[in-house]
Amino acid sequence: MSEIPGTTGDVVWQSSPPGSIYDYIRVASFSIGPDGLVDQWSVRAAELFGIAPHQVRGKDPVEVFMPAELRPRGHRRVAEILDGKEWTGLVPFRMPHEGGGHGLAEIYVMPSETETGERAALCVVVDVRALRRIETDLASSQAIFGQSPFGFLLFGNDLRVQRANARFAKVFGGAIEDHRGRTVQDYLSRPEADRLTGALKRVLETGEAVNDFQIVGTQPGGKDRRHWSINLYRVHSGAGRPIGVAAIGMDVTRRHIAAREAASARRNLALLNEASARIGNSLDLETTARELLDVAVPGFCDLAAVDLYQSLLTGEEAPPGRGGSSRSESGGGSASLRRVAFASAVSDAPLTGPGDLLEGGYVPPEVGAVHRFPFSSLAANALRTGRTQAVPGSAGSLIQSTLAVPLVAHDAVVGLAQFSRTKGSEPFGDRDRALAVELAARAAVCIDNARLYRREHERALILQRSLLPPGDPEAAGLDIACRYLPGNTATEVGGDWFDVIELPGHRTALVVGDVMGRGLRAAVAMGELRTAVRTLALLDLEPAEVLSALDEIARGLGTPSGAQQASRVAHKSRDADLSEVYLATCVYAVYDPVTRRCTFANAGHPPPVVVEPGEEPLLLDVPPGMPLGVGGEPFEQVEVELAEGALLSLYTDGLVESRDQPLDEGLTAFRAALSHPVRPLEDVCDHVLNTLDTRHGEDDIALLMARIQGLPADAVGDWRLPREPRSVGRARELARAQLVDWDLEALVDTVELLVSELVTNALRYGEGEIRLRLLRDRTLVCEVWDAGLVQPRRRRARDTDEGGRGLQLVGLLSAAWGSRRTPRGKTVWFELPLPDGDSTAEPTVEQLLSMF
Repeated sequence: MSEIPGTTGDVVWQSSPPGSIYDYIRVASFSIGPDGLVDQWSVRAAELFGIAPHQVRGKDPVEVFMPAELRPRGHRRVAEILDGKEWTGLVPFRMPHEGGGHGLAEIYVMPSETETGERAALCVVVDVRALRRIETDLASSQAIFGQSPFGFLLFGNDLRVQRANARFAKVFGGAIEDHRGRTVQDYLSRPEADRLTGALKRVLETGEAVNDFQIVGTQPGGKDRRHWSINLYRVHSGAGRPIGVAAIGMDVTRRHIAAREAASARRNLALLNEASARIGNSLDLETTARELLDVAVPGFCDLAAVDLYQSLLTGEEAPPGRGGSSRSESGGGSASLRRVAFASAVSDAPLTGPGDLLEGGYVPPEVGAVHRFPFSSLAANALRTGRTQAVPGSAGSLIQSTLAVPLVAHDAVVGLAQFSRTKGSEPFGDRDRALAVELAARAAVCIDNARLYRREHERALILQRSLLPPGDPEAAGLDIACRYLPGNTATEVGGDWFDVIELPGHRTALVVGDVMGRGLRAAVAMGELRTAVRTLALLDLEPAEVLSALDEIARGLGTPSGAQQASRVAHKSRDADLSEVYLATCVYAVYDPVTRRCTFANAGHPPPVVVEPGEEPLLLDVPPGMPLGVGGEPFEQVEVELAEGALLSLYTDGLVESRDQPLDEGLTAFRAALSHPVRPLEDVCDHVLNTLDTRHGEDDIALLMARIQGLPADAVGDWRLPREPRSVGRARELARAQLVDWDLEALVDTVELLVSELVTNALRYGEGEIRLRLLRDRTLVCEVWDAGLVQPRRRRARDTDEGGRGLQLVGLLSAAWGSRRTPRGKTVWFELPLPDGDSTAEPTVEQLLSMF
């Protein structure tokens, strides 16, 4: 405001700024002289009535403004006023500037005197319409301010409360007038008051409104923290001058709680999603437990631990159902558990687990330790009932509270998960309890799946190991090394197999096969075929005959038996699957260390590879034949003489063929890996597997390598005898001399007796020339050959029979005996352990007498 110095004393006249109250109420004045005519007309009167001073000065105001019907009454009023009476009333008037319409003025007429003492009047006029508008505006303002359901404050430019509404007074106590002159420091804590003061200053200085300004405080006499949302905007006078800041406050505590619950629900949902993605990726019990804690800490709790039943981990028994943690006989507590995982997000937390979970002197175990929960503890109760227990923290402890959640899968309790929050963290609520149960349930299912997988995996391994040769196979005249890598790394079982079978005469059958398909079904099929191969091998059939018989067996395994035709049609697809599973390839070889000759037969299998000393690796030209189970085609066999020190390799296609590598390229790479076979055989196997790009995991891999080491000439005694009686004595003499030469005098008597029996049988029942052969290796083998086709048959002689006890005697005195067909007849043989080996016990008198 501008100040204009006056001329009288110290009075200072102050001009009314724009926006004065008089601009709103439209106040005007004029005066009436003693003659009743207008003598002065103010500028505001001219603006109000729209009549210039020269148009009204000297005229009768009644005639100028009032309608004709009201003029007599108006003249009387003017006369009364000039007689010295005051008058206030409503007077209609014409408004020429508004098209001749009528207005309504409230006139206050005050008598006055002129300088000469004559009676006059001063009239103050207010436009009633403007007054009504102001009344309406004030009523609206009062309704908004006073009746608002929100707290309403008006701060002055000094940031003190100038006005408060009833709602604000109700929340913060006292009467409305009690809040005048207060500041925000009177209502809020210092940090919150400073924040709000800064916001008020910014609004007052910049004029920019602030919406949803969040503050936290407590009501007078209350303890609960309340949340308020404040909207601030600057208030101006009619002339646009800032006169303060208006604040509208709303209690949003419920909204804040709802938002917090929604955020908690979103967090819980995110945790569940994370749990779905991270828990159960490994079929390992301990790893699954650690995955649960990786999700829970620190996103859900500060400390956590998982205990699993010891019996579940050792595989001794299935996990107990609900109530499985009943009082144990030894300690009166829960069944034995092992602490398998622990996690903490607190630096000064216990390193083993929540230490104040239980009463009774319970000490949390370290990870890996076996322990029991006391019977009366809440943890043991959770295991017994299968229900979550809330365990409060003890005084002076770091732990605020703990949830002991049983791990239940398929109605079986597999262990206990404990989730703890330290003091200072938000306590567990109902939502947290439900989330803990859900996390534990998901982990329990994964743990139980891991348990079932471990059990099935162990069973599968037992099956696989039972189907493969135990340890390092041994054979006469062969140095053998082998490798087996199942394509199904999850179960470690597959359909490939190899076998080393000892045959009579120190011969050895080498077998490698591949069942089409993978996994446990292929392994079962492989086991059946392997058993069939061993059975056929014991019959000492030729390799081609073995594969022909095996083909029939494979077709029988893939075809349902004993079912009606209708049942076969109904299960056509299942039977087709079985037939596909039992299709297989196989290579069968029989090696004779005396002649170093090997006979091969192939059923759709990759060809054997031979590396002779100083030569390049060679694929043997063995007719491939059809896979086992196809049928209809005979198998061929090929006999190959192998050099001393040669390397023979039998393998499955997983070694040389993959999706990205054709068979020809794989075979070339395999032969290249065998180019330097002079190293130890085990090293050669490792070198092959490390060199080739086998893409392991796509298919099973079986590799069988044998280095040829023929029997030395001095370990073989071979004689041909004429078909005459004296050949029996000659055979005994030859056998005795050979055994003496081999320093095996301890076996002379037994061998002489058994050789005599076999040669006598050859003379009596056989044909053609007789051949006697002794072989010394790990055992002593005696063979008698003749051209007869009739196989000897062991029978029990009657008491009256003079003969028929020779084969009984052979079976009684030898470790093993048998006969086999040859291309030109048959061979009868027996086997004796060497004296420094496991000798066969001498027959008792009862056993000898039982033959008679």
